[in-house]
Amino acid sequence: MAFLEEYKAHIAERETLGVPPLPLSAEQTVELIKLIKSECTQELLDLLTNRVSPGVDDAAYVKAAFLNDVVLGNTKVSAISPEKAVEMLGMMLGGYNVKPLVDALTSENEAVVEAAKEALKHTLLVYDAFNDVEELHKSGNKAATEVMTSWANAEWFTSKPELSDAITVTVFKVAGETNTDDLSPASEAFTRSDIPLHANSMLVAKMDDPINTIKKLKEMGNPIAYVGDVVGTGSSRKSGVNSVQWHMGEDIPGVPNKRTGGVVLGGIIAPIFFATCEDSGALPLELDVSEMETGDVVTIYPYKGEAHKDGKCIATFKLNPNTITDEVRAGGRIPLIIGRGLTAKARGVLGLGTTDIFLTPEQPEDNGKGYTLAQKMVGRACGMEGVKPGMYVEPVTSTVGSQDTTGPMTRDEIVELAALGFGADLVMQSFCHTAAYPKPSDVEMHHTLPDFISKRSGVALRPGDGVIHSWLNRMVLPDTVGTGADSHTRFPIGISFPGGSGIVAFAGVTGSMPLTMPESVLVRFSGELQPGITLRDLVNAIPYQAIKEGLLTVEKKGKKNIFAGRILEIEGLPDLKAEQAFELSDASAERSAAACTVLLNEDPVIEYLKSNIVLLNSMIEAGYEDKRTLQRRIDKMNEWLANPSLMKPDADAEYAAVINIDLNTITEPILACPNDPDDVATLTEVLADPKRPHIINEVFVGSCMTNIGHYRALGEVLKGEGAVPTRLWICPPTKMDEKQLTEEGYYSIFGTSGARTEIPGCSLCMGNQARVADNAVVFSTSTRNFDNRLGKGAKVYLGSAELAAVCAMLGYLPTKEEYLNIVPKKIGGKEADIYKYLNFNLIKDYKL
Repeated sequence: MAFLEEYKAHIAERETLGVPPLPLSAEQTVELIKLIKSECTQELLDLLTNRVSPGVDDAAYVKAAFLNDVVLGNTKVSAISPEKAVEMLGMMLGGYNVKPLVDALTSENEAVVEAAKEALKHTLLVYDAFNDVEELHKSGNKAATEVMTSWANAEWFTSKPELSDAITVTVFKVAGETNTDDLSPASEAFTRSDIPLHANSMLVAKMDDPINTIKKLKEMGNPIAYVGDVVGTGSSRKSGVNSVQWHMGEDIPGVPNKRTGGVVLGGIIAPIFFATCEDSGALPLELDVSEMETGDVVTIYPYKGEAHKDGKCIATFKLNPNTITDEVRAGGRIPLIIGRGLTAKARGVLGLGTTDIFLTPEQPEDNGKGYTLAQKMVGRACGMEGVKPGMYVEPVTSTVGSQDTTGPMTRDEIVELAALGFGADLVMQSFCHTAAYPKPSDVEMHHTLPDFISKRSGVALRPGDGVIHSWLNRMVLPDTVGTGADSHTRFPIGISFPGGSGIVAFAGVTGSMPLTMPESVLVRFSGELQPGITLRDLVNAIPYQAIKEGLLTVEKKGKKNIFAGRILEIEGLPDLKAEQAFELSDASAERSAAACTVLLNEDPVIEYLKSNIVLLNSMIEAGYEDKRTLQRRIDKMNEWLANPSLMKPDADAEYAAVINIDLNTITEPILACPNDPDDVATLTEVLADPKRPHIINEVFVGSCMTNIGHYRALGEVLKGEGAVPTRLWICPPTKMDEKQLTEEGYYSIFGTSGARTEIPGCSLCMGNQARVADNAVVFSTSTRNFDNRLGKGAKVYLGSAELAAVCAMLGYLPTKEEYLNIVPKKIGGKEADIYKYLNFNLIKDYKL
């Protein structure tokens, strides 16, 4: 009974944290089964039924094997009849339970056959076992025919209740903007795969006692709706949705420590967060929430598109997408897609036509206009010429990325999808967010996750290799579509639609992803880049110009954002190197854009791929797995190089807006001010505002927004200046950059300046590793500057590495004149050497 005593102690320990116990491990499940075999109590039976994770979890393997033995009569347990064992197998979603269920269709025990039929009718994750059921059906097995017919009639779907005509909720409102760091703090990233425990940290840095507030609201007897003016901006963290659903959703039978359902209402809901709600079975609605406050009782009429309070309509909305009621009914967009596919396949076997059981996605009429670059890229991934805005499609996802703070959740989603292999051409896992200062759980993940990924034919990086994007971009094929569980997965030579860990797992497993094609906003640059002006200034020039034109506001209430949920398409800089193009595409995340394209000429793409082939070959030589996947990608790059061709937008393509930016008019740095990446101003405007801090305490040069040229520029500005008066952090994006900068002598300059150099990776950018001092004023090259992200109470400016160097050297924001007196003189005439990128094919006998 040692296991039971230890588990009860674990339950008590978790109760002090206000959370349920962890799911059983494989070892614990073995011990549990031993107890069940000797004396099966209801308590033990409940543990086996409800506390073992489904899918292809190791514990699920143990559970399925035991229950199968009971079904076959090899093991006898008084409290578990063979048909009861089949019922319990039927709760395991898919994976290790499927073969026993299919085999049970041929049992001589009629009760077992009946139970197996009912279980399989509601099992979606059957994969290749579908063929086994088909063979049994064709051989005359009536039970198999009944299962096939049930699949064809979508009884797995129709047996579930429809979304109610009226949903009465109690409002839990968070005014202003809620970003995913509020819902899923980076400082608690190591707990994200433990959904209940991680949910305890939701909003704790943003408001007083949020968890108890929610508990008190529940006493009113209604479901709780999460309400905000702007909801879910920032990172693509499914953990944010997980936390909301844990507090406001409902349990899933047979799936421990995870919930579904829930209602999210927002004036604006960030596109990645919205899609993640869809995937998870929540109901996200965009509507005016100005008349809703915490404690209000509101009735949502989803089919009428109205929200009522005190008997009167206070807001209207349109269901988007039109299929969202089916998504909620199915338990989420992902099970709906899988289930529809199963139904279509079964109907094909039975010779039936298409079904009208499911809602059909609304498709826009063809207006005869041409396609944008993004529309052509997605079109090719769908086997079409192009895809117009509003079309629902499921493009092939050629490249999928996963990073380490979401990796354990992605792993769990893959397990729950019962997948033992990847369908996407290349799936890559990085360890950039936890390598520098790993917690014990991170260390364990570093040892176990690579094997999990590579066994499924994925590519696993190593701790210390560097930032996910700097590696994943080098594996991308031109003009292809991908995704990643990091909001900055924004390819410079293709297009990526980032998502939460659920959709990334789905894309990795199936090789495709659901997408309602967004509209596009065109940003067109013209003119010549002026002295001292950098690409980071052009990044900030985009929101700067949008604010000027009334297309973007900083104020959250009633916020305007022309980029939100749309694709940012950039033209006018065709000769940028791919590394430079990524600086522009990367920052589209801060615009809340769904994706980004950069129109490039062939030469920089050819140069990039030639370099990348050498890098990928060196990975194979260095023992990176999966070798076959890396070689396959090398072969496809060589195929493209043999006949290089890039897509171009049609001249008559339509855009939701066109923003023209004249480079000749940008004559000084443009910064994002504390603490909002939309709050941009020129250096002169910042210094003219006494409300903005001007003294700089700390400077960070790092993140995926940087490349090797930025560090050379930093070194050139600092050269000969001695120790700086600020605390200077330096963190190159990859180990290749670090090695090259060391060989070129720049680390000597960094050392003389007194800089603190960090292991290649994310460092300060995410805020889960090192932190700046409380209340520090910081100048950073990182991606975003939300409250408390880099440090508690920190005020963070975002801008170029060149301006960062001057701030580090002076200890304050320079005037325009000071900046232009320092930077052009320090780097003038050396630009070709400073902004020279890593072309591995030009390095003799290159090895990692």
